[in-house]
Amino acid sequence: MPYRWPPRAAAPLIVFLAGCATHAPADTSAANAAGAKQPTSERTQSEPAQSTKRSNDSGQGAPAGVDGRDAAGFARWVAGFERRARARGVASTTLHSALADAEFLPRVIDLDHRQPEFNRAIWDYLDTAVSATRIAHGREKLATYRNTADRVAARYGVPGAVLVAIWGMESNYGANFGHYETIDALATLGYEGRRESFAEHQLYAALRILADGDISRSDMRGSWAGAMGNTQFLPTSFLAYAVDADGDGRRDIWGSIPDTMASTANYLAKNGWQTGQPWGREVRLPANFNYAQADGDAHRSAAAWRAQGVRPVDSRGLPQFDSAAIIAPAGASGPAFMVGPNFRVIRRYNNATSYALAVGLLADRIRGEPGVQQSWPRDEASLSRAQVLTLQRDLNALGYGSGTPDGIVGPNTRAGVRSFQRDQGLTADGFPTRSLLHRVAVAVGN
Repeated sequence: MPYRWPPRAAAPLIVFLAGCATHAPADTSAANAAGAKQPTSERTQSEPAQSTKRSNDSGQGAPAGVDGRDAAGFARWVAGFERRARARGVASTTLHSALADAEFLPRVIDLDHRQPEFNRAIWDYLDTAVSATRIAHGREKLATYRNTADRVAARYGVPGAVLVAIWGMESNYGANFGHYETIDALATLGYEGRRESFAEHQLYAALRILADGDISRSDMRGSWAGAMGNTQFLPTSFLAYAVDADGDGRRDIWGSIPDTMASTANYLAKNGWQTGQPWGREVRLPANFNYAQADGDAHRSAAAWRAQGVRPVDSRGLPQFDSAAIIAPAGASGPAFMVGPNFRVIRRYNNATSYALAVGLLADRIRGEPGVQQSWPRDEASLSRAQVLTLQRDLNALGYGSGTPDGIVGPNTRAGVRSFQRDQGLTADGFPTRSLLHRVAVAVGN
């Protein structure tokens, strides 16, 4: 019986797994830096990525840099996957074209296991994500593709500036959507085993894309973990949301800007985008504000927040949200934002507050609106993962439950910090700093 391909239904785009949006791609394109004119065709004209295929000088044995055991184990895994796929009805021609030359990529494993030493400060992240260069290029792209953006906005209700901001965040406007062949990257992750279920699920979806003729195997490229094209769709998300907007019979998020914009808008629309609503807006919090409410999970109407003393920072006023949350990414010493339903939709694209905030702010700047007006606490150095781990252990030892120590500041850690701050007579904003780390260490007797 023919293979029952995954239905084209809503499926979250797990870009944090794909390693493409947990950090903002740097504005490193030489052409962009030099201010070179961008192509005006609605099909991208970037240089093809160099092949990742490797060979050693002898022409025999494992490729250079690949342990022979890995090469043999990878070949066995691919053969096993091919048998499972064939048993599920995937055509032999599709399997042969996709897997005959499948290659183990050690670099993918290195990237999958990499953990940064430091937790990046939100202001450092935004400096790159919403840089002057990225804003300027975003305005250029929106002007170049204005007609396409307007048609997509009319169809899906998502503003062009938001689509261009996501494009900028995900691939630096197509300058860097990854050079890894998706089949090879996913097969490598499947063989390595830590994400075998995820990788195999995505690999089946990638085979469907090849069978549908949307892209060739060699042109199906993206990040090390399988996110593809200008706006970094995983294969399952491609099947669920990709659109042929230019009418050429293919859904092409690599080379077609109409397809890219429409596919991205379709993703947001199907995940609940509310037409005419902003993502959010910077606000000023009252001196007595309870920062336990600033974790993004306390939802109230804009009127209810106003009643607590939340005020706009400029003449645009507060958005008229029926359901809004407050976030203060740098605690009481930094800016705060009121965010609405569309902010949560952006987080469906990438489930990181920093990412959604960057997309919203970048879209605002592309439209010509002001940037963040309150100051970030730039004199506060970020804690390393080792320091956060120490902080978590010390808070737990003092009875301020911070969950299992892992070196990552999450909701449990912030709750523990707030409880400690409250008992110490400090502003209980849950924001860990070097001075707080020292104060906790003194309290625990270290």
